[in-house]
Amino acid sequence: MSEDSLLPFELPSVARKKLSVGFDGGQLSSDAGVLVLRGVEKKLGLAARLASCIRDRRKPERIEHSFEEMLRLRMFAIAAGYEDANDCDALRHDPVFKMAVGHAPESGDPLCSQPTMSRLENAPSKIEIGRLMAAMVDQFCDSYQRTPSSITLDIDDTFDAVHGQQQLSLFNAHYDERCFLPIHIYEGTTGKPVAMILREGKTPSGKEVRTVLKHVIKRIRSHWPKVAILVRGDSHYGRDEAMEWCENHDVDYVFGFAGNDVLHVLTREAADAICVQRALSGEDKCRGFKAFRYRAKTWGLERRFVARIEATPKGLDVRYVVTSLKAGARHLYETLYAHAAMPRTSSSCTRASSPPIARHAAIPKPTSSA
Repeated sequence: MSEDSLLPFELPSVARKKLSVGFDGGQLSSDAGVLVLRGVEKKLGLAARLASCIRDRRKPERIEHSFEEMLRLRMFAIAAGYEDANDCDALRHDPVFKMAVGHAPESGDPLCSQPTMSRLENAPSKIEIGRLMAAMVDQFCDSYQRTPSSITLDIDDTFDAVHGQQQLSLFNAHYDERCFLPIHIYEGTTGKPVAMILREGKTPSGKEVRTVLKHVIKRIRSHWPKVAILVRGDSHYGRDEAMEWCENHDVDYVFGFAGNDVLHVLTREAADAICVQRALSGEDKCRGFKAFRYRAKTWGLERRFVARIEATPKGLDVRYVVTSLKAGARHLYETLYAHAAMPRTSSSCTRASSPPIARHAAIPKPTSSA
């Protein structure tokens, strides 16, 4: 059976029948959907792109499984719910996984074992890991038929619990568990993945955020030199180092920002007015926005802030964003927090914001991927 005949939409009728009833009357596999992933991966060429970033230091005469084949198995296994490398010991004989990787389901050689897969995961050097991240950014850029006029990069970290003594795992007090906190970057309008960086289980520093943005954005602009870029992130990413780099490289940003006593003083008058309006109107919720400029002691310049002030029966809730954009206050806040559990109200207490006036080529409308 040739590799080309293994695509789900090219399987002969006999093979399709065997997928449903199994060989010799038995069940073939519960993971037949992996063949669909094989068709997608072959079209994208992802395994080949990533394999080209890693130097194969093995002796040629002793190689049984290519890096491209092993990467396919690892990707398909994770997608099917087999997260650990030791699952490869069972999956290496699975007919569907063998077909997906490119082997005949019965007569084909077994796939790689757990020790072989573990050696692959520890093979890349630091430079090669950087190449792998750059390859993911290249994959993102190649997914566009035309160069976009602007893109929005949503950056965030994701909790990933660990249950051993893996490298980079740390105890995180917020989650009360040992974990990784990998950084994920997605394009905010399309939802396409841009880059993922595995990292230790702690909040990223300003220098680390700057380094990640610098490498990802420079790689994007190597493909699209004139694309306008807007970076969005929560307060973990609203760091002076990251904002300064963006300002020096014509990149717009909207970051969440943790409150402090100075910010509370700057918004107190507006907050009091909104509380009074809620009391007089009898509304259940009253919301307003205040734009102002603020400079922390360690910053070299003032930056624009927007406060979202909300009065409810439970009290006053004030949240802040810091931005390089010049749009209206409400629009800016919703650019970052459009998906948050803070629904818009029709209350007359909500002040209308001014029309957007932005440096960015096109401020994205609020999306669920903010």
